[in-house]
Formats: sequence, C-alpha cells, structure tokens
Amino acid sequence: MTEQKFKTLKEFYPFYLSEHRNLTSRILHFIGTGLVVLLFITAMLFHNFQFLIAIPFVGYGFAWVGHYFFEKNKPATFKYPLFSLASDFILFWDLLSGKQPFNSNDHSS
Repeated sequence: MTEQKFKTLKEFYPFYLSEHRNLTSRILHFIGTGLVVLLFITAMLFHNFQFLIAIPFVGYGFAWVGHYFFEKNKPATFKYPLFSLASDFILFWDLLSGKQPFNSNDHSS
C-alpha cells in the first residue's frame, strides 16, 4: 500500500480526524491543547517564560497518551509536524464550538 502524501492542511485534516476517533483520545487532545493555550497566556501575562518550557510536554503528553493507549496508532506529528500542530488547534476549536462532536465516526468538516 502506498503511503499518502499531504500537501495542504485542507488535505491533511480529514486524515487527522480519522486518527482521532476515540472519545478518550479526543478529550485528552482537548485538555492538552487547552492547557497549552493557558500556559502561553500565563507566560505572557506574568512575563514568566518558564511556562513556555512546559508547553511541548503538556501538549504532546496528553496527545500521545491518547494515541498510544486509546487510538492505538502513531501520532501524525512525526511525519507532518506543522499540519498536525495546526490540526490540534482546529480540532480544539471545532470541539469547543460544537462543529465536531467529541466522539464521532462521521468526519465531515
């Protein structure tokens, strides 16, 4: 089977959603991305940039637990780091706004 190559975020996002079907995984991604946003805001508000050090550990920590233990797949971060990062924030917003349900087998955007 030939591996698909993605050239745009629009092409990548449906694949990203297909790798994030599990309810627990989506919740973990949502929590991790939310904490990343809070860490960034905290760092800026308090001019304490040590909070920035925690961002990759918090963000990836929650996401990778979701992948390894619940999705049982390899995070797309390794092959598509920028598309994956952008998709984390798109999914966060889609979940927050109700555009995407927390648990769904329907991956239409």
